[in-house]
Amino acid sequence: MKRALWFVWCAAVAVCWADPAPPAVRGPAGGGPPPMLTYQMRAPQPAGDRQTGQKDGRALFSNRCGACHLAGGMGTNLLTKERVAAGEAPESGLLANRKDLTVDFIKAVVRRGKLAMPRLTRVDVTDAELDAIAHYLGKSGG
Repeated sequence: MKRALWFVWCAAVAVCWADPAPPAVRGPAGGGPPPMLTYQMRAPQPAGDRQTGQKDGRALFSNRCGACHLAGGMGTNLLTKERVAAGEAPESGLLANRKDLTVDFIKAVVRRGKLAMPRLTRVDVTDAELDAIAHYLGKSGG
């Protein structure tokens, strides 16, 4: 019993005296993060009053919706799974690639939510911002 406790104590001391800093993560020779850590960065918040129109829908979509709906986001992954199961190409999981979305449908989904997507209030996305985002994504005329 004493011998077993001795080994446990020695192991604990070795862990305590070990270098606490983890080894540095090294990326490609040219610098930057390793490939497994790369992801699409969201655009910065557009400047100015959030209540006014004429905003850049693409930048707003990236900033407001990008955490879930840019490449690698949970919303994109779920939509890709759903679209592939329906016989569509995997690229249709990215909302920016869709050709079948209408402005009214996008506004309804954002305000009401759908499946895993929560509804977004007018504090989350103002009506002016939602209008710009919906016009950016809504490529279907209907």
